[in-house]
Amino acid sequence: MVLPNLTAFVSPLKKGRFHRRDAENAEILKIMFEKSKEMCAFFLLFGISRSYFCSAYSASPRCCSFFSGVINALKECGLEVLVLGADEHYPDSIFVEDVALLTKNCAIITNPGAPSRKGETAEIKKILSDYYADIEEIHDPGMVEAGDIMMVGSHFYIGLSERTNAKGAQQVIDILKKHEMSGSVIKLEKVLHLKTGLAYLEKNNLVACGEFLSEDEFQKFNILAIDDDESYAANCIWVNGRVLIPKGHPKAQDTIESAGYSTLEVDVSEFQKLDGGLSCLSLRF
Repeated sequence: MVLPNLTAFVSPLKKGRFHRRDAENAEILKIMFEKSKEMCAFFLLFGISRSYFCSAYSASPRCCSFFSGVINALKECGLEVLVLGADEHYPDSIFVEDVALLTKNCAIITNPGAPSRKGETAEIKKILSDYYADIEEIHDPGMVEAGDIMMVGSHFYIGLSERTNAKGAQQVIDILKKHEMSGSVIKLEKVLHLKTGLAYLEKNNLVACGEFLSEDEFQKFNILAIDDDESYAANCIWVNGRVLIPKGHPKAQDTIESAGYSTLEVDVSEFQKLDGGLSCLSLRF
């Protein structure tokens, strides 16, 4: 694990380069760092066999504990985890899901909608070249963040948001068709990313909340509705038959378990402060 200079990590936030909630998140992180007497760690994870490529930061012993919980949860689901070196230049790269879409037939390097994140894609491409023979890329004027893309079998739902535009979505669909897969678009109204409020759990079960509960395109699924007061838990992950769910959402957990799933709670509340969800911290393939 690489421990970057604490000042170097905080400094970009003061310059407004963090784009989750911009000034609000920058101030939260600034307070967290000022209160912490620990070094800041910023690192990536890559898992093999139903794999994960994950990213997180730590600003205190508490954050370190949270991320250790993520690692342990992935291992408990049968994943092998590899820790990579830090990239101090891109603090938002903790949300590694956004920069690549990994499918059974190809990898697609995205073109993030936040300008400060565009440099993240080069490093991800280098790493994925060891695992994929076919790597495609999204180009301007198309914008895509893979947090807006949900896989259901060989079909991919693509959310049109502030970070993913129609031209980017069409490039993704064209690439999917080239590799014998398919895609369609869903217009977002309120959430940051499509998977902020959706998670496909296999077996035709779809966790959903808010605006997605009445979406016509999703009525063919068995919808596991999440109440608004626990909407953060809608961003959960199916891994090898288990469902990883953010800790502290008992109603959502009961809904998922009632559908026949074994759940594993993961404390990601520090990432929630930055508008980041559980799936944001990983790439699965």
